[in-house]
Amino acid sequence: MGRERTAAVVPVAPEGGRPLGRPPGTPWFWRGSELTGVCFALPAALLLVGLVAYPFGYALLLSLTAKQAGVPGQFVGFRNFFDLFKGEIFLLTIRNSLLFTGVAVAVKTVLGLGLALLLQRAMVGRRLLRGVILLPWVVPSSLSVLGWWWLFDPLNGVINMGLTQLGLITERIPWLSDTTWAMAAVIIVNIWRGLPFFAISFLAGLVSIPEELYEAARIDGAGAVPCFLRITVPLLRPVLGVIILYSIIMTVSDFNIVYILTRGGPMHSTHLFATFAYEMGLAAGDIGKGAAISLFILPFLAVVAYLQLCLTRRQTQ
Repeated sequence: MGRERTAAVVPVAPEGGRPLGRPPGTPWFWRGSELTGVCFALPAALLLVGLVAYPFGYALLLSLTAKQAGVPGQFVGFRNFFDLFKGEIFLLTIRNSLLFTGVAVAVKTVLGLGLALLLQRAMVGRRLLRGVILLPWVVPSSLSVLGWWWLFDPLNGVINMGLTQLGLITERIPWLSDTTWAMAAVIIVNIWRGLPFFAISFLAGLVSIPEELYEAARIDGAGAVPCFLRITVPLLRPVLGVIILYSIIMTVSDFNIVYILTRGGPMHSTHLFATFAYEMGLAAGDIGKGAAISLFILPFLAVVAYLQLCLTRRQTQ
């Protein structure tokens, strides 16, 4: 008789307990799920510390000092924050940021929902249209904004030339040299760039709504408007909340559009927190106040992020 083979016996833990040993052949560094989880999370944690936590902590330290470019800073506490309210430009920046964010997010929400409803309908070339609609979102912002800068040119810009030929205007609009039109220009570009993100996100939420609900409502005699108000809006509310809150964070901290188009002008009429912090901290060399401006909106963003987290958790429950 040949020699009988004996199978390796692995100790089995009692029900609900930990294993009493490692299976044969397990590497020495594989010591359980806890260590494995730490090893997988460590690279992401290092990136967060190096790219988020350290810059934030250093910016907070700079905001509490009278730091000038090339000069050691002195600790001044919250004086930089108090001094900001003494300047008219900072108060104008607050107004600009609220106006810019409120109008842009509201228009993107309305147009994005309408575009999502249109893309949901069966039509020829629907898949191609869904891909094309993402181009403003995926194209680098610097390149697209430079294109808009040429379109807004008062003399040779396509917008003024087109409006003049259509007979809608008799005088060329000073898009980037007038305080009112400059704010309108940066809002238009922000809407154009962010609209695809709203449309595709809302479309994903619309697709997830069961079609049986609409069929039952039509059988009961409900029209398009009641179906939209009583089915689409309530079921789309979690997606609406998350996307709107996320867009508020991204819009209020926008930098590329405003800096490339107007650099905060004319007469500081389009300055946002990011552009004014850049001008004060890097261009003017007052690094302490520049850091204070960049951190001024932090409590507001923290509240928005908390609301977004609450909505996300409620949606997953």
